[in-house]
Amino acid sequence: MLNTNEFGNELKRLGFDFYSGVPCSFLKNLINYSINECEYIAAANEGDAVAIASGAHLGGRKSVVLMQNSGLTNCISPLTSLNYPFQIPILGFVSLRGEPGLNDEPQHELMGQITTQILDLMQIKWQFLSPDDIEAKRQLEEANKWIEVNQPFFFVVRKDTFKSEKLKIEQRLNHKNKKKSEKTDFDELPSRFDTLKVINGLKNMKTVLMATTGKTGRELYEVEDSDNNLYMVGSMGCVGSLGLGLAYTRKDLDVVVIDGDGSLLMRMGSLSTNGYYQPENMLHILLDNQVHDSTGGQNTVSHNVNIVNIAAACGYEKSYYIHNLHELEMCIQEWKMTKGLTFIYLKISKGSKENLGRPKVTPSEVKTRLQRFIK
Repeated sequence: MLNTNEFGNELKRLGFDFYSGVPCSFLKNLINYSINECEYIAAANEGDAVAIASGAHLGGRKSVVLMQNSGLTNCISPLTSLNYPFQIPILGFVSLRGEPGLNDEPQHELMGQITTQILDLMQIKWQFLSPDDIEAKRQLEEANKWIEVNQPFFFVVRKDTFKSEKLKIEQRLNHKNKKKSEKTDFDELPSRFDTLKVINGLKNMKTVLMATTGKTGRELYEVEDSDNNLYMVGSMGCVGSLGLGLAYTRKDLDVVVIDGDGSLLMRMGSLSTNGYYQPENMLHILLDNQVHDSTGGQNTVSHNVNIVNIAAACGYEKSYYIHNLHELEMCIQEWKMTKGLTFIYLKISKGSKENLGRPKVTPSEVKTRLQRFIK
């Protein structure tokens, strides 16, 4: 079995000091180490953990994700449509529950058979983590070489690989909403394009704009293509978690996340994670047109959800329902002055800009120039 503390210190020596994940009994000792000795964000689900770790990478950190193999399926979207096209490398540890030949719970049987096949299909380099300390350190060196050339690398971890590592007392924080406003007026329903022009016009040289996948990112590109813009091209629902990872690790930046109703509803658990870790330099703007505009205008269920109250209940310091672009500008200006994790909700009209094009810059180029901007 591996000495967990020595293994963790070797990871730290190689620069891996930021972790995110979802617990698994096979990985509990490494998780305990990461909580005790490094920065660890407990994600609501494994896909969010990948996005959080990816945001931290954008901010200059070498990131690790920890998960059970059942959760690997939850990561397929971000690993294939965020990390792959943007060339964002993360180091992963995934447990091998349901390993063939060992007794385990019935829900792990199939995943135990196909875990490594899933990694192969996603073109992710991987190895079984050795329980020998010397060999495991050699494996880490090899994994680090792949990370340094922007390739993710995963270790598949068998039962009883890590020696016991006791969890020190965790501080349990309580964050409560301090300011909330509800609907009080007529919704003017501006277009998304005009709304993005207002948001873009208020950024400065320490602002990063992150636009959710689909037409939001495409319209922001047409408003202005800029080194401090990031246009999601997939990984629907992950933009808030990506923003959390960047904002949490780079408190000198103003991180503005532009979300959509369909996107947020897909991974609404991320609100609870954002609210708990409370990056005061993050502004989360939801543009709600109540449809999946990028895929044909099918209805979402956002009309039946009070997302302002949900964000407030999840611990966002401020949560505002606004009705027009003037109020949007006022809220953004206030946030720039006072900061604090803030959620802004605005209903917009359906539809998009006519003859809408697509970004001419590739996702990997977007990442490279954004990292250059951040540095």
